[in-house]
Amino acid sequence: MMIKSETHSGGCLCGAVRYEVLGPLRDVVNCHCSMCQRLFGSFGAHSKAKKADITVTRGDGLKWFATSQRARRGFCSQCGATLFWEPEEHDATGIVAGTLDQPTGLKTIGHIFVGEKPDFYDLTDDVPKFERSSDGKIPGDYL
Repeated sequence: MMIKSETHSGGCLCGAVRYEVLGPLRDVVNCHCSMCQRLFGSFGAHSKAKKADITVTRGDGLKWFATSQRARRGFCSQCGATLFWEPEEHDATGIVAGTLDQPTGLKTIGHIFVGEKPDFYDLTDDVPKFERSSDGKIPGDYL
């Protein structure tokens, strides 16, 4: 589901990175892959927007790290906050939902990579769950 709205904004913990999104945000998908476990301590809650709709308004601390040959992650080099996940082959950027200023109006619409989920929590909600990627089966996956 896409949220049509006014501008959304967000940023890192220390304020060295701030961004705005002018356009729709995808609702939140929780990723339970091993990379998100290492980055977040459990899972990553991600919204998404078209790359052209995202403007970094303060980028003093923004750094990018290639986590694979097909994607990179944006983070603050000053406080360490993870902000973005950007695959090369799509015209969209994943936005770590917790970095968005509240209220967002977003809701959780799916879980991906549940086959890699650690054993210290259970998934008990009624949203769709995918063993690996949702491969476009979640609305707004590819925007």
